Amino acid sequence: MAGHDGSPAGSAPGGSPTGTVRLSARVFGVVQGVGFRFWTMGKAEELGLTGEVRNVSDGSVAVVAEGPEPQVGALLDWLKSDRTPGRVERVEESLTAAEGGFNSFRAR
Repeated sequence: MAGHDGSPAGSAPGGSPTGTVRLSARVFGVVQGVGFRFWTMGKAEELGLTGEVRNVSDGSVAVVAEGPEPQVGALLDWLKSDRTPGRVERVEESLTAAEGGFNSFRAR
């Protein structure tokens, strides 16, 4: 039986060790035209996450990633690090229960 949020029974929304989480993030700085989306997609795939990354008209990049909380946290740490292409000035993020709407990770 599934929970009301679409998660399997026994998994708790919002980041319990038995559940999956969704990261919604906006990355600001010099992050368009520098390969940021494709490096982010590669890192997410390496971590076994699903979701998408896309450019936003204001010059930021939007990232939605779902998976186990430790792997999602590793992606967030990477987004905030100096190991990304370009120059990240700030990351605005939120973690919620995973919705399960992705089969893979894609760059748009």
